[in-house]
Amino acid sequence: MRHQGHLQLPAILLLGTLWALPPAAGAQPAADKNDITAAAQAFLQTLDPAAKQQASFAWGDEERFNWHFVPRPRKGLPLKAMNSRQKAAALHLLQTCMSAQGYKKATAIIALESILKVLEGRDPGDDYRDPGKYYFTIFGTPGPAQPWGWRVEGHHVSLNFSAAGNSLVAATPAFLGSNPAIVPSGKEKGLQILKQEAELGFALLRSLDEKQRARAIIQATAPHDIMTGNRRKAMLQSPPGLPYAAMNPQQQQLLRQLVAVYIDNHTKLMADVLLKEIAAAGWEQMHFAWAGARAWGGGHYYRIQNPAVLIEYDNTQNNGNHVHSVLRDLKNDFGEDILQEHYQAGHPLKN
Repeated sequence: MRHQGHLQLPAILLLGTLWALPPAAGAQPAADKNDITAAAQAFLQTLDPAAKQQASFAWGDEERFNWHFVPRPRKGLPLKAMNSRQKAAALHLLQTCMSAQGYKKATAIIALESILKVLEGRDPGDDYRDPGKYYFTIFGTPGPAQPWGWRVEGHHVSLNFSAAGNSLVAATPAFLGSNPAIVPSGKEKGLQILKQEAELGFALLRSLDEKQRARAIIQATAPHDIMTGNRRKAMLQSPPGLPYAAMNPQQQQLLRQLVAVYIDNHTKLMADVLLKEIAAAGWEQMHFAWAGARAWGGGHYYRIQNPAVLIEYDNTQNNGNHVHSVLRDLKNDFGEDILQEHYQAGHPLKN
């Protein structure tokens, strides 16, 4: 079911920014591109003691759950404080934990800060919109002995990874946003990073007949933001909207494609884990809910949920040109469910 989307990005984003370039000489990336432990260790090895201390927290520190997706002071080591070797190692770690599609989206969102700064008319010395203000944080000690994790976070990116041994066990909460959703002017006019998330949502809504739309549309006005916010646990229960079982086969396929856009931001291994969770909870339990405008240009929102996962997409700010989207694993955000099983099996979670 893996959805192979192609994110087309202009040269200014892919070639004109460090985070989209190959690893710099001397970065010493992991020999196995899929070895996340080696990639995390390689990143830490590039840091001097002060930088390493800034980037590192104990596994049991509450900071691991202190995630958000707005401009604010953050813990961790920002890209702007790294030299080229450190940046290359940090971004290699991100690349190791995401699919090619997901990595392109995340790095394009980081680069979008420079475009947003121009659109907002900020002074050259104003760093409120700064692609260097994305922070890398390691929790615990990367290695096979104990659970560990890491996070990359800044304005409109919050990606949280948890590992046991050398394998990811969780890659949520996973937040990606885009402001502007579609660049309105300048050299990058028309750029839309989260395009599939919007287009497939509208396509599914348009495919519904009158009775189906009456069930799917839960309110006339979209909420001002994703409803789960930055909560540690996504506490939305009893999903509203149109159930999967009430869709025809073509609509069911559209919904699966839309879910795949979010799932496939992650590695194939992690995507397969999430798809197994969805299947175990039951596709027939999946619901699609819509709120707000039915066409681009007005605030709109959708929510996809079954007992395993929750997806929210909201585009209401800046006159419907500012997207927030999130994927939540309702049982295993931050790896809590699987890592609790690890603990109960006799492997204590040490800091």
